[in-house]
Amino acid sequence: MEAEEKAMTEAIQKVGAETQIPRGVGPLTFEVLRREVGDWSRFTNRRQVSSYTGLCPREHSSGGKRRGGSVSKKGNPRVRAMLVEMVWRMMRWQPDYHGLKKWLPVVGDPGRSAAARKKAIVAIARQLAVDLWRLFTGQTTADKLGLIYLPEAA
Repeated sequence: MEAEEKAMTEAIQKVGAETQIPRGVGPLTFEVLRREVGDWSRFTNRRQVSSYTGLCPREHSSGGKRRGGSVSKKGNPRVRAMLVEMVWRMMRWQPDYHGLKKWLPVVGDPGRSAAARKKAIVAIARQLAVDLWRLFTGQTTADKLGLIYLPEAA
């Protein structure tokens, strides 16, 4: 069983290595994310993407009161984990990504609490999911997002 798992992992990594991926994102992570999501064009708006990932906040409403809650975690847990992993890697390899630039004062400040930094990472992961949806459906380009791609495999 371990040999089968290793062979499957190597096959996924090979496919991922043949695909153009953002710098700093591992081929296995990128390919697993692509396979988990499947067809990005099935989402019609960014709210559906955020809901699928489980990275959108809950809302507590009653009468005229509205209060935001914590992240719902109702979406795909594997996709959520891959996105968070990608964000941690992108902090080092993709410093020009616009989602990171927005949250850099929180993430880059060692004086902030670990909880504040984790909340910022989740916010960046939600933005990354929406940006990947826009990228894969042709609504934007990697240059506009500040993403740097590895050179294509020869």
